[in-house]
Amino acid sequence: MERGKMAELESLETAAEHERILREIESTDTACIGPTLRSVYDGEEHGRFMEKLEARIRNHDREIEKMCNFHYQGFVDSITELLKVRGEAQKLKNQVTDTNRKLQNEGKELIIAMEELKQCRLQQRNISATVDKLTLCLPVLEMYSKLREQMKSKRHYPALKTLEHLEHTYLPQVSHYRFCKIMVDNIPKLREEIKEVSMSDLKDFLESIRKHSDKIGETAMKQAQQQRNLDNIVSQHPRISGGKKSKKEVCASSDLEVPGAQDLVDFSPVYRCLHIYSVLGARETFENYYRKQRRKQARLVLQPPSNMHETLDGYRKYFNQIVGFFVVEDHILHTTQGLVNRAYIDELWEMALSKTIAALRTHSSYCSDPSLVLDLKNLIVLFADTLQGYGFPVNQLFDMLLEIQDQYSETLLKKWSGVFRNILDSDNYSPIPVTNEEIYKKIVGQFPFQDAELEKQPFPKKFPFSEFVPKVYNQIKEFIYACLKFSEDLHLSSTEVDDMIRKSTNLLLTRTLSNCLQNVIKRKNVGLTELVQIIINTTHLEKSCKFLEEFITNITNVLPETVHTTKLYGTTTFKDARHAAEEEIYTNLNQKIDQFLQLADYDWMAMEPGSKASDYLVDLIGFLRSTFAVFTHLPNQMCGTGNLAVENPSSA
Repeated sequence: MERGKMAELESLETAAEHERILREIESTDTACIGPTLRSVYDGEEHGRFMEKLEARIRNHDREIEKMCNFHYQGFVDSITELLKVRGEAQKLKNQVTDTNRKLQNEGKELIIAMEELKQCRLQQRNISATVDKLTLCLPVLEMYSKLREQMKSKRHYPALKTLEHLEHTYLPQVSHYRFCKIMVDNIPKLREEIKEVSMSDLKDFLESIRKHSDKIGETAMKQAQQQRNLDNIVSQHPRISGGKKSKKEVCASSDLEVPGAQDLVDFSPVYRCLHIYSVLGARETFENYYRKQRRKQARLVLQPPSNMHETLDGYRKYFNQIVGFFVVEDHILHTTQGLVNRAYIDELWEMALSKTIAALRTHSSYCSDPSLVLDLKNLIVLFADTLQGYGFPVNQLFDMLLEIQDQYSETLLKKWSGVFRNILDSDNYSPIPVTNEEIYKKIVGQFPFQDAELEKQPFPKKFPFSEFVPKVYNQIKEFIYACLKFSEDLHLSSTEVDDMIRKSTNLLLTRTLSNCLQNVIKRKNVGLTELVQIIINTTHLEKSCKFLEEFITNITNVLPETVHTTKLYGTTTFKDARHAAEEEIYTNLNQKIDQFLQLADYDWMAMEPGSKASDYLVDLIGFLRSTFAVFTHLPNQMCGTGNLAVENPSSA
């Protein structure tokens, strides 16, 4: 029984397994059915499985048959409908084909238009891209064209600025283009070209100011002269209210416009070149070059021409060039930042001052014309005032003028030596006759002479002195005026001017006039009458010395009693001349008497005197009488000296 139960259980398990496999076969993809069938064949009940499988197939066939029988009429209807639809579909196909053919025919133009549109859109994109690229490139090309135009028109500093913008702003935006790379490679060459051209302009400028220094200096000295004249006008034109006119008022009434250095020379090449070299980082190179070239020009300017001393124009041109040089440098100093500095200017001025003073000492020593020396002095003062107006120290120039003053005095002494000689040679050594009051007053106006007795005498009458007395006196005053002219504008004190005039006048009296008088007295053909008149003349000139003192005091405003005031030594000169004339009279008288005695044929051994005097003795007495008559014109204190008594000439 138990075996029967076990067999029954196994049969049930096998049936369940087969049922599972069948379901799995029905539901599983055919690609995965192999393992399922494998499990059937691995078992021992595959026969029974095949039976179940066939039974399952038969069941499915019956179900399919039932289903087909159930849906057959619908199938037939569907086939019928499909047959109908096939006809309609054929019609529709034909219509679609026809429509497609028509559409294709109609669409060819559209396709062509679309293709053209496609090409246009492509071109549009290309044009738009080109415009965008050109928008970036055109400013670069415009800037480059502007750069070339600026360089062509020699606007180098704007060209350099344009080059900077081109390099740092525009080219980086289009650096991948080949033409931009060419530009970038060309930039250093353009910079060097700008640098060279600007340096060429600077050289032209340096040559220009070298040529124009004379004109610039002349203009600056005219300005200084006009400023001096303006100051004089302001000081000499008081207002009605008692004040003084302002410079503005005086300028309004006179034309004092003179162009400055900037009006005569275009300084823009210097400024451009300085800016260009500064931008290029070579400012120091430029400064050194400029200063070196200007030093060379300074040495050329300071070299005076060999014949400078011959005319005042030679000195004037020399000064104009120096002033022009330093006016330019002063303008550069104040209009540029550091191209030149005060130390550099001072160094040049020290060199110029030493060379100028040396040249003036040398060339002025050749000058023998006091008028030229005086004009030179005035020119030097104007030269010094001009440069002082630009801030240059000129004390050494005024010190040097004091040296020239000594030379001026020597030239004056030489000139007045000739003047005195001409006066003494042309004098008739006779008292001046006057026939009317007008002539009398004229002579008294020329020479300080007062004689109450002479004034009471009726016309015609005579002055005791000859014409050379007022002439010499007036020439002494002219000499003093000439000395005073040299002292003007030298910034000297009244005491210094007074001392200078007195010293020069003393030299005139004690050396120049004294020598001229001595030469006249010592001449071989001078007569006793001339010698007597010289004594009279020198007496009156001696008395006039106090009036010369007063004359100097009046023009210098320095009293003779002032400490350190030099005294005039004119009285000594005239006393010496008078004594020399007296000695000459004595000598001539003795020589004449000796000549009479030597010519006489006397019998020194006669036994008894003759009845009458010798003819030679009579002639001698006649000569002495006429000679002593001349002595009566001498002042009373001089009528008798030595062994001769003029009061009683017949006693001889």
